[in-house]
Amino acid sequence: MHSKNLTPIEEIMAVYKKIKTRIIDRLEEFNALWRNGSDEDIFQELVFCILTPSSRARSAEKAVKNLLQKNLLFKGTLSQIAGELNIVRFRNNKAKYIDLARKLFVMGGRINLREKISAHASVYDKREWFVSNVKGIGYKESGHFLRNIGFGDDIAILDRHILKNLDACCVIDEIPGSLSRKKYLNIEKKMAGFSESLEIPLSHLDFVLWYKETGDIFK
Repeated sequence: MHSKNLTPIEEIMAVYKKIKTRIIDRLEEFNALWRNGSDEDIFQELVFCILTPSSRARSAEKAVKNLLQKNLLFKGTLSQIAGELNIVRFRNNKAKYIDLARKLFVMGGRINLREKISAHASVYDKREWFVSNVKGIGYKESGHFLRNIGFGDDIAILDRHILKNLDACCVIDEIPGSLSRKKYLNIEKKMAGFSESLEIPLSHLDFVLWYKETGDIFK
């Protein structure tokens, strides 16, 4: 998805022009999930984000669908869940994280995930709560989850594709080997400033940079 004749920023602007309508449509789908989706739907999105680290997003989505089709997402044992995660990395750990998430959000047969999310006013507070309380996800995965349920306007999802492009555009000095909380929030602030300078909303810029590297708009 790269052009040798364009600077990185020119390429970003060209990609944005090409896919802007698709981005708007996808973000509206995310907003609709929060407005109209059930707690089960929202929990599925959380599980998807638990499965994404070190794995392809489409593989994570397929694993979630397999768990649903076999009625294992809410009722499966650890070993049954792990058995369906052979298409993602670290399946045994991720099976444990799914089980812990069920224990955290399912009370008396009722999922209270929407309540937990609504208890925090700002998206930053929501993200901090998930990082602190949901095993297996950090700032990137928590932001990914919140974006996918309609709360992504003001947060960044700093995966390798995004960091690579921020480095290429001199928004950051180097691609960090790891991201502490302080470093993540600092880069997020820089990315927000960059998006403002481009006049591309932060939530749109994430999709643009992802598409620029993968040729795909997924979630």
